[in-house]
Amino acid sequence: MGIYLNPGAEAFQEALRSAIYVDKTGLLAYTNRVFKTSDKYLCVTRPRRFGKSIAANMIAAYYDRTAESRSLFAGLKIAGDPSFAGNLGRYDVIKINVQDFLGASKDIDVSLGEMERSILWELLDAYPDVRYFDNTKLVRAMNDIFAATRRPFVIIIDEWDSIFREHKDKKDWQEKYLDFMRAWLKDKTYVGLAYMTGILPIRKCGTHSALNMFDEFTMTNPGQLAEYVGFTAAEVQGLCDKFSRSFTECQTWYDGYYFAEAGEVYSPRSVVAAMLSGRFDSYWNRTETFEALRVYIEMNFDGLKEAIISLMAGERQHLDANTSARDVDEFHDAQDILGMLVYLGYLGYDFDREEVFIPNQEIRKEFATAVEKGKWDIVAGSVRQSDALLKSTLAMDSEAVAKGIEAAHLETSHLQYNDENALSYTLSLAYYTARQKYILVRELPTGKGYADIVFLPRPQHMNLPALILELKWNRGAKAAIAQIKAKDYPAALKDYAGRMLLVGVGYDRGTREHSCVIEGWDKE
Repeated sequence: MGIYLNPGAEAFQEALRSAIYVDKTGLLAYTNRVFKTSDKYLCVTRPRRFGKSIAANMIAAYYDRTAESRSLFAGLKIAGDPSFAGNLGRYDVIKINVQDFLGASKDIDVSLGEMERSILWELLDAYPDVRYFDNTKLVRAMNDIFAATRRPFVIIIDEWDSIFREHKDKKDWQEKYLDFMRAWLKDKTYVGLAYMTGILPIRKCGTHSALNMFDEFTMTNPGQLAEYVGFTAAEVQGLCDKFSRSFTECQTWYDGYYFAEAGEVYSPRSVVAAMLSGRFDSYWNRTETFEALRVYIEMNFDGLKEAIISLMAGERQHLDANTSARDVDEFHDAQDILGMLVYLGYLGYDFDREEVFIPNQEIRKEFATAVEKGKWDIVAGSVRQSDALLKSTLAMDSEAVAKGIEAAHLETSHLQYNDENALSYTLSLAYYTARQKYILVRELPTGKGYADIVFLPRPQHMNLPALILELKWNRGAKAAIAQIKAKDYPAALKDYAGRMLLVGVGYDRGTREHSCVIEGWDKE
């Protein structure tokens, strides 16, 4: 058992001993299926705090021939799979974290040399009797060991992309790093399984990919490994039951990522923190990617600011994930930035519709913080005032609501403000923080038309009234209220038993002023 060669099962044991462990050992059934096949190269990329290192430690513990791991996996999902016994504890595992070596020197050749020597030193110690052609070269030594033992290696590389994130401007470093990885891994018979983790998908080197043998499982297309990206809805429901937490509140804060192969997916670290602390809050600002959010959304690309404001207002934006940038230093347009925010976990991605969106309350709060600390003073002001706007609405202070919407209009003044869709867009941004307490439904079918915006109280806020907002562009707020009543929009909420507020909002194109009328409505 060594540091890099056959590191043992201690790291995985720590995960099992934790207050919360969610069984993701089903991943091993997939790695067993591709073991020593042409599909043996896997690159799994996810945001921070999505369990990448735990998965890497699990894989190491399972395959490591020096670890006594059978008892660790007993009772876990993989133990019931037919492939379980056949690969358990049978191979040499090499596990490295690339980040550990990057700080070793200010010279990439020295860093890569230390990585090679560190692995080689342990290999030569473990296999002193092998007849080596050249025991100073890692690739040749591993070939010689495999020739002598016929036992393939499991190679696990954590933080594979750290060089691209932390040394963005050092192209020569990056190219040497990719050359090293390609020479070590590609077309090598001694590789039984190569498993890489990181945040960024594999970048291209020049006109070709240096590591094109890898199958990629990303936040835009996780494929067969979708259920291992984060916690599934069933897993979160089980945790909420165990810790007596509100599943509905957990959905509000941490749900929103969705993959066809797995359904709803939650941010693992945030769910764990909420279960243990009993507080639903944003835990993302404790990751290194938070500052990146502010930096990226402030980049000066045409259409980027409009896209971010639209996303914050609850809209979706188109993204072609196949053409957006994969690198932190090669951005050409707003699409590249949106793609990067998907990889960082700040946007969800709808694969079928090719659209991005802000997935949940946790991330919505991070966007609000990012614009507050950035250079978006007017937008930040509108978001700050959204709490006050909701209070004014609940207090039925029509004048204050009209003024609040007027202020929010400044945020969308760069867009065409010539129809009710644009007015609806403004209202969605103006009530930004209301979604902590309400579910926002736009264009709710009523049987006699569509209610423009409906706010339904979340289960934990049922003491609040529902809000039915009707918007009239170039007409008065009274006309909006009249339409709500004439078309009996409240009847569409037949399953809602609480009080309602009818909110009519108008915009006068001539005076460029907003008006508001609020009336209470109690179901008979």
